[in-house]
Amino acid sequence: MSKHARKTLVTAVMPAADIRAAAPPRYAMIDALRGFAIVLMIAYHFSFDLNYHGWIHQDFNNAPFWLTARAAIVSLFLLLVGISLVLNAQRPDSTSFWRRQGRLLAACLAVSLGSYLMFPESFIFFGILHFILFASLAGRLFVRLHYTNLAVAVLVLAAGWFYSNPLFNAPPLQWLGFMTYKPLTEDYVPFFPWFGVVLAGIFIGKLIFSKPYPALPAGPRPGLRQLAFAGRHSLLIYLLHQPVLLGILTLVALS
Repeated sequence: MSKHARKTLVTAVMPAADIRAAAPPRYAMIDALRGFAIVLMIAYHFSFDLNYHGWIHQDFNNAPFWLTARAAIVSLFLLLVGISLVLNAQRPDSTSFWRRQGRLLAACLAVSLGSYLMFPESFIFFGILHFILFASLAGRLFVRLHYTNLAVAVLVLAAGWFYSNPLFNAPPLQWLGFMTYKPLTEDYVPFFPWFGVVLAGIFIGKLIFSKPYPALPAGPRPGLRQLAFAGRHSLLIYLLHQPVLLGILTLVALS
């Protein structure tokens, strides 16, 4: 009997409770790292909103500090996407993966529509959530690999950094990267070079979680509980934080 057939048979005969029990546990440190990335993102967007209202004056598109800050925050998120793909692949079925993809798709549509209503000339057509949706689907094909991911990651990063072609300036191809200029949009995370960071995350995940149940803390440590909670609800926080921040700042501006 093939490995796939054995897995299908086990899934079919095991009660749902046993399947859930066999699934790898959540790791508080991974959730806390994602929560830390959420905190950094909120701080970045709060600063951006202050600039939008004219209360501070910063060049978010060109200043090295803000460009570096954005790159660091996005990189942390995407490394965790790769690590999470490794952990998800250890589950006995793929239901949770596809359920999350469905939520991501709905969130992408909401972000694009909401940003179009607010910024019709620079709406978000391929931002961080759109990227994570596509990168999760593509990254799932690489989870079985290990050191190959590191080599491919370097190639993808190098291609995204050093190659450009006017052909990719066409709107249908802009999501890939390789453009000769940055498109007018409120958030842009092209597939190249950022997929290289996801592949690096998969490599790190395979390195750390080489066994189904690695000896890492599964429960929250003191001081990390709030960050872990935020990390477990990162998508909801991402969708809500900007409307809340902008709403509060708009009320303050009008008062």
